Amino acid sequence: MSHGGRERAAERKVDVFRALHRNRPQGDPLVLPGPWDAASARVLEEAGFPALATPSAGVAASLGHADGATPADEMFAAVARIARAVDVPVSADIESGYGLAPKEIVERLLEAGAVGCNLEDSDGGVLKDPHEQAAFLAEVRSAAADRLFVNARVDVFVHGDKDPERAIERAALYVAAGADCIYPILAPADVLPLLRAGIQGPLNALARLDGEGPSPAGLGELGATRITFGPGLQRRATAAVRDTADALRG
Repeated sequence: MSHGGRERAAERKVDVFRALHRNRPQGDPLVLPGPWDAASARVLEEAGFPALATPSAGVAASLGHADGATPADEMFAAVARIARAVDVPVSADIESGYGLAPKEIVERLLEAGAVGCNLEDSDGGVLKDPHEQAAFLAEVRSAAADRLFVNARVDVFVHGDKDPERAIERAALYVAAGADCIYPILAPADVLPLLRAGIQGPLNALARLDGEGPSPAGLGELGATRITFGPGLQRRATAAVRDTADALRG
């Protein structure tokens, strides 16, 4: 395929991805499981999921790194392998951007074949100034135009005071800066209706795979537009390998 052909194909994928977030009925959120390598991505595509979202912690574990310690080059290379392995759109969790300039972030995401990204508003466990983060997101949006779907993570419930109003205030700044979706990670389920009422546009919620908390559909009923699982699938797969290994030794 020519360079122009690849660009048009990528544009079609991001259009498909963006459309998947629109006009979703309550209780029917977009479910985006998280592949950590090419093989898991293919399994998830074959299962019928219309798009995927890589988890930074899951990818880190697959590469032998602690969460938050993956070098940028390794993360983008892993995203590229995953995106090449499937035909469905792939969004990439790139943590807080690895200190890269917005233009380089956009170039590297597009080069990897991603249609979107998560960007955290904390670094090293400390919340960033929300106005500075909004300016950063605006630069990413300017560099990307409509070529990337930007999911702005709000870390108030992880590294802040857990006040929903602070999350809503940050979200408003990020939406005004051009974010396509807001991700208040680890927001309690009973707070989602308040967040839904106060935040414009799509809302991302984290679902657990251990039976604790609402199901994806339940989170949708509470106001979530889309559901991700963090490193949940990768950790469950690792546990299955451990169980198999124990059985082999037995």
